[in-house]
Amino acid sequence: MNKILVVDDDPNITFTFKKILEKEGYQVDTYTDPTKAAASFQPAVYGVALIDIRMPQMNGFELYRSIRKQDSQIKVCFVTAYEISKEEEGSPTVNGSVSFLKKPIGMQELIERVFNMVSA
Repeated sequence: MNKILVVDDDPNITFTFKKILEKEGYQVDTYTDPTKAAASFQPAVYGVALIDIRMPQMNGFELYRSIRKQDSQIKVCFVTAYEISKEEEGSPTVNGSVSFLKKPIGMQELIERVFNMVSA
């Protein structure tokens, strides 16, 4: 599935990710409000979700749990500019079914990560 969901409260990040990934042939939906992303999420639409961890109203782990209730097959990559604590990384909500990317993210690193997740 070549449709990607990007959720980050920074509109510059969502814009940049969208442009990079669309150039690679992916369809990309972006949200800067995680509550809107959760409310409009539909199962079996996206192959991959790129989710910022620290956002207002709803953090990335809360959004992840909301999405997982509806779609157990979606692959998730958390994106963050902050250090990830061992508690967060080992959280039962994560349990090895997702990956992490540290901001700033290079264009090639983003492309490769998404390609590998889509192809897996």
